[in-house]
Amino acid sequence: MAMSSGTAEGEVMVEMNTTPLIDVMLVLLVLLIVTLPIQTHAVKLDMPAPNSTPPTVIPESVELGVDFDGTVTWNGAAIDRATMDSYFADAAKKDPQPEIHVNPNRLAKYDAVARVLADAQRLGATHIGFSGIDQYN
Repeated sequence: MAMSSGTAEGEVMVEMNTTPLIDVMLVLLVLLIVTLPIQTHAVKLDMPAPNSTPPTVIPESVELGVDFDGTVTWNGAAIDRATMDSYFADAAKKDPQPEIHVNPNRLAKYDAVARVLADAQRLGATHIGFSGIDQYN
């Protein structure tokens, strides 16, 4: 506790003891933190019901690569954008749609990969996933 003492002239120094005020404020702060509701950062998704039977036809798999210079490869063969669009359109018409495994190079620009994915979405190819993600660890 703080104590008051006299000065050399004999006057009494009057100071307010702020220690209890600080203690009360800390207790109120702790109570406020404890009583605040916990924020949940959950994303609500409507997931489809699982199939009870496995599919009878196994879809084909396509390896789609995006190189560091923006070159797109379809199953290892380099293709231009018009050819890629026709492949996506053909894949969208098939039943079941082929699984397109996108494998971008580690040095590929985001813009090139996003353009490929946007073209696939625009043309109706829906079974797209990323492969080779272990190279980014």
